[in-house]
Amino acid sequence: MPQHIGIVACSAEGAALCYRTVSMEGAQLLGAHNHPEVSLHGHSLADYMNFIRRGDWAGVAELMMSSAEKLARAGADFLICPDNTIHQAFDLVAHRSPRPWLHIAQEVACEAKRNHFKCMAVLGTRYLMEGPVYPEKLKAAGLQYRMPGPQQRERIDQIIMDELVMGQFLPRSRAYFTEVIRGLQDEGCDAVALACTEIPLIVDEESSPLPPLDSTRLLARAALRKAVSG
Repeated sequence: MPQHIGIVACSAEGAALCYRTVSMEGAQLLGAHNHPEVSLHGHSLADYMNFIRRGDWAGVAELMMSSAEKLARAGADFLICPDNTIHQAFDLVAHRSPRPWLHIAQEVACEAKRNHFKCMAVLGTRYLMEGPVYPEKLKAAGLQYRMPGPQQRERIDQIIMDELVMGQFLPRSRAYFTEVIRGLQDEGCDAVALACTEIPLIVDEESSPLPPLDSTRLLARAALRKAVSG
């Protein structure tokens, strides 16, 4: 029997994309209409943002632990979190979690290595782009990276928090992402990490000047492989 996947949700759109990917792509491994058992728990995004805005990553960790404990009681064998930003609290959670976790940035770094990319552009919330989550994992994989400039980070964060997490995907915002990615391509990047779980809903291979690495779907596919093969 495949293992039971537990999803620690944060924002609704990202969690929904992760769940949908597990459900729809499970058939490729298990047969038509089939996928591993999945449970999902999520606290309010507002609860997370109250801690994030204060830089209280211990508070974020407690919310993640609360979800982890509920999912363990529901029978989950391992856990994933389709939210890049709150991975800044990952090390405060993983060592005391009732179940093991996969790390979203680790999966992106592994995919970049498999595709022989050398320098990653990284797009996400302001907290993600100014935090340690991707720099640590990309450096450990021997990869270089570039982040957008300060004004671009602010605008990207605004698009994510005011539009994408609310299910709004506007043409002008898609064009802005394309412009930012093209600028990072000019700085030497050969791929872009879509390191916010909602960005893949507005940026795809057609609109991106660089090959996009979709963190949400990469994590979901890694969870599928682990659930099926152990």
